[in-house]
Amino acid sequence: GSCGHRCCPGRNNSCWAAGTHHAHCYCDSYCQRTGDCCEDFHATCRRTAVGCAVGPWGPWSGCSSPCGVGSKTRSRQVTVPPRHGGEPCPDLKQRRGCLGEHPACGATK
Repeated sequence: GSCGHRCCPGRNNSCWAAGTHHAHCYCDSYCQRTGDCCEDFHATCRRTAVGCAVGPWGPWSGCSSPCGVGSKTRSRQVTVPPRHGGEPCPDLKQRRGCLGEHPACGATK
């Protein structure tokens, strides 16, 4: 098979070429993760993979329940999106349990 001029960034199932034994090989940059690149992919589609980069975690939110069991969340933003088959982004949100202890709750937990 040959990528020719069919080198697609990211994941694109319409970007393929006939491979050996009548199988299909893919010419998008995601093929580097799935292992089904055309034989000449790296020579023809020479692009540097860029992995995802994220910023720092933001602060935890307040507890979702003023009294009793609830949850807190925090998030972070993508600063550099992945390109050309680079590492995908890690989780952008986190959640953890908490116990609301508003003064109006009294001694009940």
